[in-house]
Amino acid sequence: MFPLNTVLYPGVSVPLQVFEDRYRALVHHLVRIPDPSRRLFGSVAVREGYELHDHEHRSLHHVGVRLQLTDVDPHADGTFDIVAVGRDRIRLDRLLTTGPYLVGEVSVLTDAEEEIPDTLVQQAKATYMAYRHVVCSMTSDPLRGELPSDPAYLAWAMAAGTPLPTTERQMVLEANDTASRLQLLIELLRYELSAMNAVASLPALDVTRIRWSPN
Repeated sequence: MFPLNTVLYPGVSVPLQVFEDRYRALVHHLVRIPDPSRRLFGSVAVREGYELHDHEHRSLHHVGVRLQLTDVDPHADGTFDIVAVGRDRIRLDRLLTTGPYLVGEVSVLTDAEEEIPDTLVQQAKATYMAYRHVVCSMTSDPLRGELPSDPAYLAWAMAAGTPLPTTERQMVLEANDTASRLQLLIELLRYELSAMNAVASLPALDVTRIRWSPN
């Protein structure tokens, strides 16, 4: 297991810097596996307000992602730069901390097969493109390239390209099916758009007096 201070999603590649001893031991274990497709590890997000080393199992969300190690760049000081891609969702049932690296007993979570209404897909795309347009007017594009056509990967791409708070990112990951995930993202993005539009319409002095996060 490789807990992180962020929520990851299936289908999304993530670069990681590995410097702690137990995660370096995990990478050493993975690269010794001959079949690259079996170089798998899990990641769950650390709960906000918790330190990982204090009551470790309680400090972690229990739904996360199984990842496949795809690239490893070792350095002379023993650290690594790695790239991994999310494969599927997992539930962490038990965490073992006595070995050289964290080991989790996990269950793989699968979405039920369903027919996603095209109206929902188009609504999700339109909402994300409106959000993307506003964000691009203020900073760089949050998502490189085009949105996927597959509804399941569309949801994951939208979630990955939206800098939501950890709690809301976790809500998206834990949604039981693609339709629920897309509907939740539409609601979250609409809220983000309303917040950005409200702040943009306030005088500068008023902006400094309200509590608001760009995330």
